Amino acid sequence: MFAAHTVETAPEGSRAAMEDVVRAFGVLPDAVAKLAASPELLTGFLELSAKFERTTLDPLARETVIMTIAVRNDCHVCVTLHTGKLCKLGADAALVATLREGGELPEGHERLEAVRQFTLRVVERAGGVDDADVKAFLAHGYTERNALEVVMGIGTYTMSTLANRLTGAV
Repeated sequence: MFAAHTVETAPEGSRAAMEDVVRAFGVLPDAVAKLAASPELLTGFLELSAKFERTTLDPLARETVIMTIAVRNDCHVCVTLHTGKLCKLGADAALVATLREGGELPEGHERLEAVRQFTLRVVERAGGVDDADVKAFLAHGYTERNALEVVMGIGTYTMSTLANRLTGAV
């Protein structure tokens, strides 16, 4: 139903962002081609995801937030893309497989499991988590700033996963 735009067919406001993506990845992903119908959504997502990459959460923690949201929202595009990113970061196969399944992370990954659990609690309770949930997250060496960064990741990747599913991106 949603058209996969090229740089030439996309609205003017999407073209520069699309060109940046092609330069970075060498191809135009289907998700970007379809999100291009809304320059505001496409550029907003790309800007927010770039800002999320600059948060104080470490790369594996960020990817744990993203995969938790992608699996929860059943976004196969994001699961595939971020599986590749986890592998590039050197994540072990058991961690990657468990994140893809949405299960409790294996032994040795307690700190990332705290991120996963906190992400789920924030989503389930629309941010109204109990003090105990926050304390459990902080007990794993995270900070209040990190808790807010998790919220940023949830928002950014909820937008992406919902848009990808709506447009049928592959």
